[in-house]
Amino acid sequence: MHILITGAAGMIGRKLTARLVNDGVLSSTPIDRLTLVDVSVPPRPRDFPGRVETVGTDIADLAAVRATIAGRPDVIFHLAAVVSGEAELDFEKGMRVNFDGSRVLLDALRALGEGYRPRLVFTSSIAVFGAPFPDAIPDDFHLTPLTSYGTQKAMIELLLADYTRRGFVDGVGIRLPSIVVRPGRPNQAASGFFSSIIREPLVGEEAVLPVEESVVHWHASPRTAVGFLVHAAGLDSSRLGPRVNLTMPGVCCSVAEQLAALRRIGGDTVVARIRRAPDPLVARIVAGWPSRFDAHRALRLGFKPDASFDDIIRVHIEDELQGKIAS
Repeated sequence: MHILITGAAGMIGRKLTARLVNDGVLSSTPIDRLTLVDVSVPPRPRDFPGRVETVGTDIADLAAVRATIAGRPDVIFHLAAVVSGEAELDFEKGMRVNFDGSRVLLDALRALGEGYRPRLVFTSSIAVFGAPFPDAIPDDFHLTPLTSYGTQKAMIELLLADYTRRGFVDGVGIRLPSIVVRPGRPNQAASGFFSSIIREPLVGEEAVLPVEESVVHWHASPRTAVGFLVHAAGLDSSRLGPRVNLTMPGVCCSVAEQLAALRRIGGDTVVARIRRAPDPLVARIVAGWPSRFDAHRALRLGFKPDASFDDIIRVHIEDELQGKIAS
């Protein structure tokens, strides 16, 4: 099996690559070729016996994308994207990467002609929904995003459904919760503080909380997000039906509940490293996001969420901190 990952140098891309290399198979089929693509050349995985190609390119460059998919990958994980806060601050960049890049990929796949219909797993976002919201948002709630990022993701959801209907690709769009706890340094995602208020205090550093503790959001760990992607790649299209975009299950909790979980696991000293500093832009963006979902459809299809926010923190400590917390 030949697998292509766009955005392979990103956090989820690297973790997905590591999972695929470790498993060696996808949907019981051996993986013998990986094509890893990002704007900078992705790292080459170790201990993979098959063929690996790493490519640094602009996802919106049609000629480059055509060259990248010339090997006709069987499964494509389309992760490449500009994050929410950056897409809001830099409209041109967000449109070029999130919308133009995705459309270029879809059109390049369509141009390869009949007889080729790869499984395309697209990482969408819960930001495709906009207020006012019901108590729990179902999959078929109307798409009225209140950010440029959410608008860009919603437009590609529609294209993915249409390209799948017409037989150009076999698409699955998964709306990811906010991924917490993200390792590494903070990025420009408006949701980044959900990770930083856990990540930094656990290693002895100060973190900034830009919103009220009453803010409620929908979360999944990186490990679980990778599990969503792998499961989506093997999902039977007949079970999915024509509604190819679906919301992933997650852990719904308030910032106050996040901090309570952090206190249970790390103690008062760790929580004391969080400083309150309101940020109106972040607060405005987050206020336009949904916070609670009815994900029964994804659950019926076998997608498995984290059990609790405590478990999300434990996954981070296990996967990134070798089990150690700064005193």
